[in-house]
Amino acid sequence: MKYALVTGGSRGIGKAVAIKLAADGMYVIINYKSNKEEAQDTLQKIEEQGGAGELLPFDVSNPTEIKQVLGGWMENNQDKKIEVLVNNAGINSDNLLVFMSDPNWNDVISTNLNSFFYITRELIKNMLINRWGRIINIVSLSGQKGQPGQCNYAAAKGGIIAATKSLAMEVGKKNVTVNAVAPGFIRTDMTKDMNEKEMKALIPLNRFGTPEEVAEVVSFLASEKSSYITGEVISVNGGIYS
Repeated sequence: MKYALVTGGSRGIGKAVAIKLAADGMYVIINYKSNKEEAQDTLQKIEEQGGAGELLPFDVSNPTEIKQVLGGWMENNQDKKIEVLVNNAGINSDNLLVFMSDPNWNDVISTNLNSFFYITRELIKNMLINRWGRIINIVSLSGQKGQPGQCNYAAAKGGIIAATKSLAMEVGKKNVTVNAVAPGFIRTDMTKDMNEKEMKALIPLNRFGTPEEVAEVVSFLASEKSSYITGEVISVNGGIYS
């Protein structure tokens, strides 16, 4: 059984990914920061379908906490190797740059971009030693083409895209692949305030996507089927941008 860590696994895309990876036969470690009720719901859904997992709460933007909690888990479970990492946790704090505060900028960069560095650094050594690993970073349409009011979010996601490509070149010889999945307009809490009827007219497939459709791509990238794919950004956006 492979072990997978999904950050931000309590809601939206992270929840769907955790449930799908468990259905694929993985033991899923569900990270969350504060929404324990939703995280427990994710675990319950996994167990209802015959899967297995556990909750691991920590703040992905806090390197000390990551070292204590995630590092502690690794120390206490030396016979269990996390071979699949899905860096999904993220927040948005939209505003035009002219009105953007320091916290608007710093919180988004810290939670979305710095977390990729902290968590991946914690886990990648074992992947290299074991000569197998899958790192999948959830990025965004905003990081590919930009969106007004999202300079902070686009900068964070664009940074992860660049890091994905660089890291893939560093670790490929050790059979560790690094890819990114870039959702477009997906029906989650992050898009609930959008006018879906108006926005879908911009999308060739004429609808918002679902978290489960993103999870299917993550599932593929986490499997042996994707063994010759690395350094890629796969868009799941209904054709709005390519």
